[in-house]
Amino acid sequence: MITNALVAYVHYLSFMLCFGALIYERTSLKADPSRKDAISMVIADIIYGIAGIALLVSGIYRVIKFGQGSEFYTQNPIFWTKIVTFGLVGTLSLYPTVTYVLWALPLSKGELPNVTSKLVSRLRVIINIELVGFASIPFLATLMARGIGLT
Repeated sequence: MITNALVAYVHYLSFMLCFGALIYERTSLKADPSRKDAISMVIADIIYGIAGIALLVSGIYRVIKFGQGSEFYTQNPIFWTKIVTFGLVGTLSLYPTVTYVLWALPLSKGELPNVTSKLVSRLRVIINIELVGFASIPFLATLMARGIGLT
């Protein structure tokens, strides 16, 4: 029971960390950031990535070992909608992540990254879509947990 609770806790905490990191990225984005701001964005994305991996791994454990049985999940189309949404959000996050990795190169040399207002606008659109996708996942999970979608 304790392991089950810990896996669920890691799952929920990871989700909150992902969402929080995205909110931080969205609200902190600006053209020509200071060194401190740029480093904070890179760190927020690292937190997002680590939390996303923890979310995925704990989710897999919940389906396979600690949830209501893998058949409960895999036979529910809402589960698959949730998985596809998570996958789409994860795929969308690649562009900002690559961008922040590219920021780390000049930062490591003591320089500032070149962040234009056009890049900021593009990143904001992507992160907004990620936030909407992430916000829909708990709703889908709530439906799924109540057996909605099962025939």
